[in-house]
Amino acid sequence: MTAKSAAAAAGATAYGYPRQGPNRELKRAIEGYWKGRATAAELRRTAAELRRSTWRQLAEAGLTEVPTGDFSYYDHVLDTTVMVGAIPARHRAAVEKDALDGYFAMARGTQDVAPLEMTKWFDTNYHYLVPELGPDTEFTADTAKQVGELKEALALGLAARPVLVGPVTYLLLAKPAPGAPADFQPLTLLDRLLPVYAEVLADLRAAGAEWIQLDEPALVQDRTPAELNAAARAYRDLGSLTDRPKLLLASYFDRLGEALPVLAKAPVDGLALDFTGPAAANLDDLAAVGGLPGKRLVAGVVDGRNIWINDLGKSLSTLATLLGLAGRVDVAPSCSLLHVPLDADAEREIEPQIARWLAFARQKTAETVTLARGLAQGTDRIAAELAANRADLASRAGSPITRNPAVRARAAAVTATDARRSLPYAERTVAQRAHLNLPPLPTTTIGSFPQTGELRTARADLTAGRIDRETYERRIEEEIRDVISFQEQTGIDVLVHGEPERNDMVQYFAEQLTGYLATRHGWVQSYGTRYVRPPVLAGDISRPEPMTVRWTTYAQSLTSKPVKGMLTGPVTMLAWSFVRDDQPLAETARQVALALRDEVNDLEAAGTSVIQVDEPALRETLPLRAEDHPAYLAWATEAFRLTTGGVRPDTQIHTHMCYAEFGDIVQAIDDLDADVISLEAARSHMQVARELAAHGYPREAGPGVYDIHSPRVPSTEEAAELLRTGLKAIPAERLWVNPDCGLKTRGWPEVRASLQNLVAAAREVRSAP
Repeated sequence: MTAKSAAAAAGATAYGYPRQGPNRELKRAIEGYWKGRATAAELRRTAAELRRSTWRQLAEAGLTEVPTGDFSYYDHVLDTTVMVGAIPARHRAAVEKDALDGYFAMARGTQDVAPLEMTKWFDTNYHYLVPELGPDTEFTADTAKQVGELKEALALGLAARPVLVGPVTYLLLAKPAPGAPADFQPLTLLDRLLPVYAEVLADLRAAGAEWIQLDEPALVQDRTPAELNAAARAYRDLGSLTDRPKLLLASYFDRLGEALPVLAKAPVDGLALDFTGPAAANLDDLAAVGGLPGKRLVAGVVDGRNIWINDLGKSLSTLATLLGLAGRVDVAPSCSLLHVPLDADAEREIEPQIARWLAFARQKTAETVTLARGLAQGTDRIAAELAANRADLASRAGSPITRNPAVRARAAAVTATDARRSLPYAERTVAQRAHLNLPPLPTTTIGSFPQTGELRTARADLTAGRIDRETYERRIEEEIRDVISFQEQTGIDVLVHGEPERNDMVQYFAEQLTGYLATRHGWVQSYGTRYVRPPVLAGDISRPEPMTVRWTTYAQSLTSKPVKGMLTGPVTMLAWSFVRDDQPLAETARQVALALRDEVNDLEAAGTSVIQVDEPALRETLPLRAEDHPAYLAWATEAFRLTTGGVRPDTQIHTHMCYAEFGDIVQAIDDLDADVISLEAARSHMQVARELAAHGYPREAGPGVYDIHSPRVPSTEEAAELLRTGLKAIPAERLWVNPDCGLKTRGWPEVRASLQNLVAAAREVRSAP
């Protein structure tokens, strides 16, 4: 096919779309079902309406093919577990009794049964439910969801393509089930899983699918020859099936590297590749393997993970090069648009100049369609769009909003000494123990306490002008008094003020730092029904005035026990924001670190003896390729040390991380030089404690004993057993007792019971001989 005819065939598509609806209707419907306010039928009707509305909107915007199967009540990896019948033994009875309730039990657990482990989806802030597989796992196909949603889209007269997690990625994301041999590798189940995928493909073809997309993002990571051979075998077998739709094999988030030749040779009908950020290397690599003659290439040239407008001219140049490398080139965002908010046009309060620079899911869809039209019909047909795009890009590049000379001069003046504590840990810890006088196995929480409806109402009333600042602050003081009183009565050793004034652990700070801007409707799914509004990092960062000192010092005035100051660290401030793409992340991180350093120093000056700087995103932001790790970890750990390096030796610095594979970054955790780290550990049965011990981690640690992402209340004995497991790896003088994460999303009844059991467990283990 000539380049001209390939261009004429170009279409626009997407891999997935935000699920929640314009007003988070799905969240409200699901939580209403959990609370008994809505029936299962009502929940399903809401979900179906949201799917239909999304597909119609995508088609009306100009997509020539809409995705199906990407919608989920909770998580698309959990949906895959259901599709292949890999239900954990402890959940089978619940699933057999009621499929929907059993599904939510796997996600959230029940009082009697623990949920699946949850961790980050590659280097995003989306969480997936980790499959549990063992040597005895048997797979069975359940295609009801995938077939049903495809039929819904086809009934609307739309061209639709089901999108599924591929079999290799599914197995590489899985962990050995409880009781499985420690060295069990889920990928050994591939030959058992492939016939189930063959059945799924056949069912979807029978339902009318012309194409099916199989997502294999795990192949952009470093993979062994055995894993690459498994991928080659998987797609040799699936590609050789006679009863199947056309197969589109997709990857995203990074370059494919050594996996690209494997996929290019596979007997599939097309590849969908990312060409943004580090994945831009796919362009040269694709040329090096001879391209995809006679096959379809879906080119991800619109960044699906950030919110800045696309450089249409640059993307068209990439697409023009790709025309000579495939039989047909279609245009798409680089990955599912699940990772960006829905519609930038809803942000009426953002300064108009900045609003010109933003593109959320709807705008990215429009950019995709514009690029496809330019590719198919020539750039003259999109001349107006190209001119407007050039003007918007120039507006951003030349804006004084993006550059503050004073901030840049301060960052440039940083020295290595600024990022070091004045004494090593071995000497600091002596001073801290004398100053704090804590018992063995000290108890604490991670920071936040339940965000009640009354607190959210108070914030909304303040914003709307229904109450004044004085009334609002009295309400916050009341909540802090209640939180401090409860902790004292329960017997917790190091207290927190509960963070009632904070809407979000990143947004709260972003709203008080120059260079950031907040959205009102920019919701993005983090997990399940948990949605966040990542702020937008648009310019250089500074701190005009203290952000947390007021409430921390008030809480400390209510108790003689130490109250932790609570901050969000620089890497997490970046990871959970939409960051600027016009300068290296390391430069932005240093600016944020210096702003937070000012806050740390002010907290210490106000009498705060324990300061926690949370970095839950340190692992999730780790590049997907090992060769990129050293450079990232160097600036990331420096940013943390720059934040905390100016305090006295007897001020105890804590940090916190949750829901990630910590074993990959144990050395980096050590390099942070924090005095105490608290980590998620309940669902993974203290795995991180063993990883810290194997590394020889010399500082104090609190592997969590209370899984706060489940509504169940852990018993005293359950928490004590986890503590005893932790003590096998970490000595008592260095072991803390705490939940996995903050308590913001939980209700007060379960928090009270859980923390009382946690304290009782600590006392029980302390008193044991």
